[in-house]
Amino acid sequence: MLLYTTVGTNDLQRAGRFYDAILPLIGYSRQKEGADEIGYAADEDVRARFWVVEPFNREPATFGNGVTIALVAPTRAAVDAFHAAALAQGGTDEGAPGLRPFHANFYAAFIRDHDGNKLAAVCEQPA
Repeated sequence: MLLYTTVGTNDLQRAGRFYDAILPLIGYSRQKEGADEIGYAADEDVRARFWVVEPFNREPATFGNGVTIALVAPTRAAVDAFHAAALAQGGTDEGAPGLRPFHANFYAAFIRDHDGNKLAAVCEQPA
């Protein structure tokens, strides 16, 4: 289990609006915030495990090539809603909602945020 993960941003307020619009659709909400970070937690978790941060070294935020952060979604409809909301908020499509070949119930959608960070919402429950 991961303790936490972070994505960098060059505009924390814009990133906060983006993630506030899409993460609640898959069961995550803003739990913490500071001058240079925002933390989100799954509804059943008492600890923020997904952080949006301005880089500590004060250099511009960049994304990793080959990096994808996959978040658990409770339903396939939640995956669909996450993808649609991300696009409506100015994110980009990296893979429309649908089944993937990893196993019979791997239903996922992939997006990029304004800073180029790639995220997936994944539901592994049967339809």
